[in-house]
Amino acid sequence: MNFVKFSIRLPTKLSPFLCAAVLFLGLPFSSYATPTLDHSIVDGSGKAFSLSDYRGKVVYVDFWASWCGPCRKSFPWMNEMHSRYQDKGLAVIAINLDTDSGDANPFLDDLKPQFIIGYDSQGEVARQFDLLGMPSSFVFDRSGKLVSTHVGFFTEKSVEYEAELVTLLEQPK
Repeated sequence: MNFVKFSIRLPTKLSPFLCAAVLFLGLPFSSYATPTLDHSIVDGSGKAFSLSDYRGKVVYVDFWASWCGPCRKSFPWMNEMHSRYQDKGLAVIAINLDTDSGDANPFLDDLKPQFIIGYDSQGEVARQFDLLGMPSSFVFDRSGKLVSTHVGFFTEKSVEYEAELVTLLEQPK
């Protein structure tokens, strides 16, 4: 019998953490889902709330996990964006994907987020957003339309990320 050797090569720039996140969470590589604000997550006390509650604001949704190195870099930036722009209509919502939400506590205690933290320990909402890596962020305009996505967090692009938010915040309501 003849067997054909088959292997899949991932791009060399693809982070091992990105691959681990995709495989660990069982998230697909292809884009079938359409991210929307029509999803519910839970807060730290287990109470459900809907992302659509923030329609009318510019919404920055970020998926993260306690083991994610780049996520640690994004939290201070998200704190800064929240501080600067919450009064102008920005809602920053960071959704933790740890299977045990308690794993997030040391991370949160260390970085002290001032923005909204939600939990999706089963990855149900994450699957609907079709994540390609960690962190993954999704920017929605005031009408709830997805206008931008980012995979990873790069401090050298933080000025671009902020400019994108400012442009949306300056649009008429």
